[in-house]
Amino acid sequence: MPDDTILCWRSKLTATGHVTVADYKTWAADGEKGKKKIAQLLAYRLTERYVDPVTHLEPRWKSGFSIMAVSCLLIETLETFCQGWESTEPTKSQPGKSKHAFQLFFSHQRQFKQFQSHAAAFWKHVRCGILHQGETTGGWIVGRKGPLFDKNDLEVNATKFHSLLTQAITDYSHQLQKEPLSADIWQKFKTKMNAIIKNCEP
Repeated sequence: MPDDTILCWRSKLTATGHVTVADYKTWAADGEKGKKKIAQLLAYRLTERYVDPVTHLEPRWKSGFSIMAVSCLLIETLETFCQGWESTEPTKSQPGKSKHAFQLFFSHQRQFKQFQSHAAAFWKHVRCGILHQGETTGGWIVGRKGPLFDKNDLEVNATKFHSLLTQAITDYSHQLQKEPLSADIWQKFKTKMNAIIKNCEP
């Protein structure tokens, strides 16, 4: 049954640690009283999917390439919540949603401001390069040492990049907790969350 679908496997929000669609619906029905748990649910869900698999991996098995691939997935996922998009799939009215997601992300995430003028190139040569070519393109390099971003060599430190994404998750969760349910941030969140719930249906 859809209400039994697990949205998050590991959390401190329920006795079992699992959070189901039914749990989410219960908290949503609680209005302002339930919003803290919903915001925490999102943080737990994104962390277990995109952060823990990287941070818990033995150092000798870590790869900057795979870390960056996961990081790009996380950016698109997080931005769909921030923008109230059901997905980043292209539409007739928005054919470049994925690219736009990266442009928006780098524009409003203060810890990634140095990527703002390189957003389109990052999307094309890092995100799309990894996804479609199995490698970065256009001279872009992914490493695990040095500064977050070397603009001269177009080198990205995947370890630092991923670590800052962890903070982006926390910041978004905290912002949700502070804002009233009538705020725009919650309306956009609900649009994305409703799409997730719909995907749970057979």
